[in-house]
Amino acid sequence: HDLFFAQGVVHAQDRLWQMEFQRRIGAGRLAEILGPEALDRDRYLRTWGFYRAAEAAYQRLGAEARAAIDAYVAGVNAYLVSEPPLPLELRLLRHEPGPWTGPDVLVWAKMMAYNLADNRRSELRRYRLLARGLSPERIAALMPLYPGEQMPENALVPRVTGFSAGRQAEDLLAADAANRHHLPRASNNWVLAGSRTKHGRPLLANDVHLGMQLPAAWHLMHLQGPGFDVIGATLPGLPLVTIGRNAHIAWGVTNLAADVEDIYLLDETGPEGYRYRGVDRPFEVREEVIRVRGADPVVIRVRETVYGPVISDVVPNPEGAPALALRWVGHDPDDTTVEAFLRINQARNWEEFRAALTSYVVPGQNFVYADREGHVGYSASGRLPKRRLEHSGLYPVPGDGGWDWEGYIPAAELPAVLDPEEGYAATANHRITAPGYPHRLSLEWGAEPYRVRRIVELIEGRRTHDLRSMAALQQDTVSLLFRELRPVLKAMRPATASARRWRLRLLVWDGDTAADSVESTVFHAWYTALSTLPADETGSGHWDRYPRYLIGALRDGDPACTRRGTSCLEFAADVLDDVLAELGEEPPPWGALHQAHLNHALLTHTPLAAMSDRALSAGGGHYTVNVGWFSPENWVMHHGPTYRQVVDMADPESSLFVMAGGQSGNPLAPGYADQLPRWQGGDYLPMRRNGYAVEHELVLLPARAEPAD
Repeated sequence: HDLFFAQGVVHAQDRLWQMEFQRRIGAGRLAEILGPEALDRDRYLRTWGFYRAAEAAYQRLGAEARAAIDAYVAGVNAYLVSEPPLPLELRLLRHEPGPWTGPDVLVWAKMMAYNLADNRRSELRRYRLLARGLSPERIAALMPLYPGEQMPENALVPRVTGFSAGRQAEDLLAADAANRHHLPRASNNWVLAGSRTKHGRPLLANDVHLGMQLPAAWHLMHLQGPGFDVIGATLPGLPLVTIGRNAHIAWGVTNLAADVEDIYLLDETGPEGYRYRGVDRPFEVREEVIRVRGADPVVIRVRETVYGPVISDVVPNPEGAPALALRWVGHDPDDTTVEAFLRINQARNWEEFRAALTSYVVPGQNFVYADREGHVGYSASGRLPKRRLEHSGLYPVPGDGGWDWEGYIPAAELPAVLDPEEGYAATANHRITAPGYPHRLSLEWGAEPYRVRRIVELIEGRRTHDLRSMAALQQDTVSLLFRELRPVLKAMRPATASARRWRLRLLVWDGDTAADSVESTVFHAWYTALSTLPADETGSGHWDRYPRYLIGALRDGDPACTRRGTSCLEFAADVLDDVLAELGEEPPPWGALHQAHLNHALLTHTPLAAMSDRALSAGGGHYTVNVGWFSPENWVMHHGPTYRQVVDMADPESSLFVMAGGQSGNPLAPGYADQLPRWQGGDYLPMRRNGYAVEHELVLLPARAEPAD
């Protein structure tokens, strides 16, 4: 109790504004402090029902996990009643936060799970393309499945035509993008057995890629108490350590990217009901009262179905467009994920670690594992649905009961391996199932295979590794996407002398997209412009998230080039001519254009942004190990490795970690962003459980009851 009470106090003293903002996001209560401009966001969040899901999960927790949350909440509230100086943001808003509750803790875990799920968006993209008149075959070419995956035989593709359905999908995609608060793109983790390390003991690395932000997404912490001695990255607003090590084991996570969402097309019988399994059913309607600062309260009606909320109600529904309901694992009331982390923090061996993961629900994650006994392993985690064979998960399906989930894959049947023969395990949001695996987890997965291929290439490129080589691997910015595009460069014939010179220069380039590389600037400008190839068909400016479509089109030809009246190689050559004309005779180094922006959610659009925000030059790109995902419109990097760790099981106290930001949430404090220079330069902090210097010490004393009269 005292340990998690203290964690609540420390999180609150360092990150009170961030915690208040996060719980209000999850509860759909931003308009109470921000006014009418936050009303649409609240309407969206209330419709999804994140806070209702958090309340249900809290009620069903086991005694030990609930006690940990209650102790944490008590610590937060003890800090609040001590009349602390309020953070700058709360003073500007003239808002004093109220007491915390258990669901306030769990709701941010729900929001993280929502941010880490992406299938609904790909379903809506395909739905929108159908409405634009594209055939399923053309959509399959534009949005190719992950290598090795195949469309199930007789897979259902709904009939969708007309402006109304396309507009509905477009509006829903825009609303979804506006309400995702981390926009994750990628993460990496890997673990090496002693046979691949210089000292003969395991090494484990993890870098977690989320939205770049200040205050930092993470808070580094060492928790020590009865049954606990764990260090690593914590999430402000939640107890325990999310990623790290204890005295016995170490672990790291990446997004599994399994398909845990489905959109259902409802057969409405009227505004009050729908048809399900041949029977007319009424919508369950709940009213949500949204209080709005400086305005009257707004009441919204949320329609619920057997699948979940009617998410299409968050946007104006054009006439003729069906109501869309969402089924999501995160809405299940028996979400015991916090129990899994409680047991992971205390696990002493592989058996206890795997037993802990049986409680893990959402979001699905890839865990890599190492222990002091020399064992290494990998385990998938999460509650993953079973679907009928014809239900691909790629398109919305009828909500008539015939396409319901058929239960969940048993935890014991999820992919896992202890002491793999290769001497390592690595994940980078790629396909983790081997041929012949009996269950279908996804057809798309979370990322192109370039990062995992590069990680394996570098692991196998040395006989043995140490902390230094593991850290260097995390900093690697070599683009395998560029390697796949080299044959295109070799075959094309640009028209201008400048483009011909740059074609030769790129052909001898090693593909390292470092911040000081001018070649990286030209390559990324060329690739980004190439991604506009199917814009007329897709209605999207850039198609950069689907490089395998572009590579196939440039190699084999494509109808999009035919419609432009040119060959695809001619298109690629013309694009290089155009981007060089825009960049000028002396293109700037990549880091001059490609900068990581760490912005403050409240202050970034105010005169205080100069104090609260940071911008740093960065290397990398969409598909490098050291990810630098950028907007194709302005090169700004909003997503990247927010936390890195490298753990040495031979000498755990020599382990390393660092995050993009600092411990403090106060923009005026030295600790607000003091880790950024280390993070940018590829440096780390010591990840020690012992022997660190104590700058400040806070002693918590038991509260004493007032003496009775």
